[in-house]
Amino acid sequence: MPFNRTKHALLWLLRPFSPKQKQYWRVVLLCFLTAGTFWLLNALNKSYTTQVTYPIVFKYNPGDLVPVKPLPEEVVINVTGKGWKLLRKNLHVNVKPAELTIRGLPRVKQLPGQALRPAISNVLDGLSLNFVVTDSISFDFDRLVTRKFPLAIDTTKVKVEPGFAFVGPVKILPDSVTFTGPELILKQFPHPFLLSLPAGNLRGPFKADVPLTHDYTSLVQADVSEAEVQFGVVALERKELAVQPVLQNFPPGYQLRLVNGPVVVHYSYLPRHRDLMQPELFQVALDYQKFNPADSSIVPIVLQKAPHTRQVSILPGKVHISLTP
Repeated sequence: MPFNRTKHALLWLLRPFSPKQKQYWRVVLLCFLTAGTFWLLNALNKSYTTQVTYPIVFKYNPGDLVPVKPLPEEVVINVTGKGWKLLRKNLHVNVKPAELTIRGLPRVKQLPGQALRPAISNVLDGLSLNFVVTDSISFDFDRLVTRKFPLAIDTTKVKVEPGFAFVGPVKILPDSVTFTGPELILKQFPHPFLLSLPAGNLRGPFKADVPLTHDYTSLVQADVSEAEVQFGVVALERKELAVQPVLQNFPPGYQLRLVNGPVVVHYSYLPRHRDLMQPELFQVALDYQKFNPADSSIVPIVLQKAPHTRQVSILPGKVHISLTP
């Protein structure tokens, strides 16, 4: 008997879950949806005080000023209003940003949060502004200017293969660039503006389009993006010359013998300077104050070289000597 009562109770509890009772669950679900809708509508009709983020935009003349760092796009405010209005603001539906017109740009670079109150209050449709939570906003503007720079290359940084040399003149087309950007940034640009040549050693004439590069591509605009650079690279002629070294600070009364042969000067020059060479003008010195007793050697130094010579070197690099009374 107790078993039957338990069985009937279980069957009664499980009856709504029977496949035949789908209509029952539809009614239950509809009741929940209706109750939830009424609760939500009732809640949205009440007033609340809360914090929300609100968009801001800066009003300025883009022909005179330019921001040099990203501008703040929103602030946090404390407001009171109906739930409908707060929901719309949180969803950013039909929200008009607060427009900030700041006097004293570009000198002024910060404003306290409370200074934004008038601009924000004017666009809070149906909400009451209690106070601005954001303590302050920072921004940085500069005057927008246009400057013209001649173009050039740093000839000391032209890399060539050994035995070759850079020769001018340098031709650059166009020969100048006009930049538009923040005044303080353009004041940092070199004058003339130097182009960076491609890496690699050259062994022949150079002619290529070289891009204009700088670190402010998002702030500074140029009227050209590249320039054609042209200059010459020629093979040098190389000669060698045995010279009698000049002796300096040697002790008197001793005879000097060069153990490892004569001192030879190796030098190069441009082919166009062949007739101008004066090898007799070379002077090489051995200074006894630079004597290394560990290996009885002295490193020779060039005292004087002939005009128009390049890549001058001395062999041997260490001159081993012997002194006898």
